[in-house]
Amino acid sequence: MAQTLLGKEVTAALNERIKADVEKLKVAGVNPTLGIIRVGERGDDISYERGAMKRCDTLGVAVKQYLLPADVTQEQLIATIEEVNKDDSIHGVLMFRPLPKHLDEEAACQALDPEKDVDGITDGSMVGVFTGQKKGFPPCTPQACMEILDHYGIDCTGKKAVVIGRSLVVGKPAAMMLIKKNATVTVCHTKTVDMPAVCREADILIVAAGRAGVVDKPYFAPGQVVIDVGINVNAEGKLCGDVKFEDAEPIVGAITPVPGGVGSVTTSVLVGHVVEAAMRRQGL
Repeated sequence: MAQTLLGKEVTAALNERIKADVEKLKVAGVNPTLGIIRVGERGDDISYERGAMKRCDTLGVAVKQYLLPADVTQEQLIATIEEVNKDDSIHGVLMFRPLPKHLDEEAACQALDPEKDVDGITDGSMVGVFTGQKKGFPPCTPQACMEILDHYGIDCTGKKAVVIGRSLVVGKPAAMMLIKKNATVTVCHTKTVDMPAVCREADILIVAAGRAGVVDKPYFAPGQVVIDVGINVNAEGKLCGDVKFEDAEPIVGAITPVPGGVGSVTTSVLVGHVVEAAMRRQGL
């Protein structure tokens, strides 16, 4: 039976570190603040926004909301981003995506100051991820994966790691972050030949395939650590991951559940990035 890598334990430890940093900032007269830019009324955006605001409140981080109508013009959106960039009281910015189709999302992302880009959407943040420098911030989801590995004392040095997925949101940043931890990394994708065989060789398997239960029994080997990034809704209307948990759990050494795994850590990572942005600005 595999060890279950619960996100709540990681979140609790991360929150304590964040609270300590918030106290340092407040002693220095700084109130760390997250700016939220949301266009329209998408239900999943609103749900995540509520969770982020609640976590900010718990950890002593302020929030400023910029709520724009779904028919906002590109010029109005860019003007809002520029306003947030210039506001020294805002340390980090979360801009919900995807944006409505009439907007140029790429231009909007690149308009954001990388120093305030706490969710890794700018080219400046990607430079930081791929060079290992403290420029911008990595996307919150792959950072949450690394927090889980660190919390549970899983040493990546010399290990074979396989990442399923090559997006800039999860797959590629996760691969770079694993390399920084001295793992030997393979990235699998839809054109990979015999993906199950590649995955069975992994000591650490990070799955961001984007489809419910697509990674099943042939992908697993004894002793593996499996990090399931997927969040899907199955035929019964229940949340599930990209990994078929009931296939993996009897074989592997450790696995994150869905729900209760990676997703439960990402909000604290986001708030942590806001606090880190404030500390960088103060030179703390």
